[in-house]
Amino acid sequence: MSLENTSKNKKLLLGLLFDAIGMIPFIDLLWAPVSGYLMTKLYKGNTGKLAGIFAFVEEIIPGTDFIPSFTIMWFYTYVFSSETNTDETIIDVK
Repeated sequence: MSLENTSKNKKLLLGLLFDAIGMIPFIDLLWAPVSGYLMTKLYKGNTGKLAGIFAFVEEIIPGTDFIPSFTIMWFYTYVFSSETNTDETIIDVK
């Protein structure tokens, strides 16, 4: 399954869906490893691995289901990160 090349809008929608699934009570033991795996597939590199670990830990600990880890990672990647992760070409006109 290759989710790395998914567009940023699709990643946001998938993230919202995955966060909603993570809020379902009593599935934490099953969802924790799945969410960690999906996070590493959505976001490449070390940040994806760290986010996968965070997602796993957040889901396995009772009472932390309200944390939207996939949505937080999307905002980190596409809004707050200093790296340019878009496919858009920026032309500087002087």
